[in-house]
Amino acid sequence: MEQQFQSETGQTGMPEDPPSKEKNEALEWLKAIVIAVVLVLLIRWLLFAPFIVDGESMQPNFQTSERIIVNKILYDIRAPKHGEVVVFHVPSQGRDFIKRVIGIPGDTVQIEGDTVMVNGEVVDETYIKDVVNEKHNNNQLYNTEGNFPNEFVQESTVPAGHIFVLGDNRSNSTDSRRIGFVPYEDVIGRAELVFWPLPDIKMIKHK
Repeated sequence: MEQQFQSETGQTGMPEDPPSKEKNEALEWLKAIVIAVVLVLLIRWLLFAPFIVDGESMQPNFQTSERIIVNKILYDIRAPKHGEVVVFHVPSQGRDFIKRVIGIPGDTVQIEGDTVMVNGEVVDETYIKDVVNEKHNNNQLYNTEGNFPNEFVQESTVPAGHIFVLGDNRSNSTDSRRIGFVPYEDVIGRAELVFWPLPDIKMIKHK
């Protein structure tokens, strides 16, 4: 009877060989790579994004052609704060800018030469203190671009849902002195990290 069963089924009675160890490892590596690619894409498009600094408006703290990472999720959780470096879209210009937050909703901003005041108090701008002092030591102004309010923007109080931004390079920056207050919906995110060129890699300070 046993011989008849084997002949009819074509089986020998021995179990099939399990898949090879190499095949299992290759499959696991493939799964890991696919998951990693998906995570990178999610992080890239949903949480963080690269940005290239174009121009001199944020010198001395940022140089043209530097690559930075922008946190896109932070301002979905909370509003921008004083001193933070943000990237935002300017529809009238058709491009993105990088500047520093000086005023938030309800603040009254005034600029007279190199003195920036928010709600009547002088802002301690530690991030440009050295270059400002260098100019003053030579009897020069650091800010030659203009004061605020001015003929371009006559309102000095930041409206609800907006921020007032300035470039660190006050004499060479198109910022809220010209383009006005920036609405929250145009803010892309906060600059977090300079990642290129490699010798200049650093976390970005916001004060």
